[in-house]
Amino acid sequence: MGKDKNKREVESDSDSGPDDPNPPKKSKSTVKQSASKGSDEEPTWTLDKKRFLKVRSFKGKTFVDIREYYEDASGNLMPGKKGISLSVQQWKKVQEAMDEVDEALKNM
Repeated sequence: MGKDKNKREVESDSDSGPDDPNPPKKSKSTVKQSASKGSDEEPTWTLDKKRFLKVRSFKGKTFVDIREYYEDASGNLMPGKKGISLSVQQWKKVQEAMDEVDEALKNM
């Protein structure tokens, strides 16, 4: 009968960046397991291959940013859409809940 105008073709379930079937070779990342803190760098911890925890400032406020990164066409790691930025107050609430979260994980 009629065309469904609301139907969209989904190419990917990831919104972290473009998918490249032949991504460029990745050079060694400057991000370290312990916090790195240079003059221009934000303190950064590696959580997974392309997931990082960073402490950063934005518009004069401090945030804890947990985010997935992707490689752009030049091979640079760029922040993706998948992630969360927590205010210092929100981060403290996460810390307060940590023991209960650990306990819930043990009971799973």
